[in-house]
Amino acid sequence: MPTLIDNPTTIQAAGTKPKIILEYVGRVNSGTEPVSIAHMKSPAGWQEPGQRPEFTEYTLVLRGEMKVTTEDGAETTVRAGQALIAEPGEWVRYSTPGPEGAQYVAVCLPAFSLDTVNRDAERPHASRVLIHRISC
Repeated sequence: MPTLIDNPTTIQAAGTKPKIILEYVGRVNSGTEPVSIAHMKSPAGWQEPGQRPEFTEYTLVLRGEMKVTTEDGAETTVRAGQALIAEPGEWVRYSTPGPEGAQYVAVCLPAFSLDTVNRDAERPHASRVLIHRISC
């Protein structure tokens, strides 16, 4: 039988500016380990530490634009209506330098986990999160 997800769990991630994560499917909101699906809201000027995740991450930008930097320093701008695939083991750093920030959907296979994201140690506070249960 299909499972209806009534509400996401809001996760406020630490970073250069707080980013809001609305997790609909994943380890936190639905107890789902094979996949996570979250709506992200990143403000202008947000940047997170680099990471080398053990999962594939599919990113679909809905509004604004996101910059993705790779280990060799190459930068890709992903604009509204575009998507990006980051493979497991690939070092990436996400940021939203544009004036409107970005809203995007992130799908991770398997589900996102602080244990498998492998963030750079340069910013140890970046792995702390604040979780709130909300009702829509």
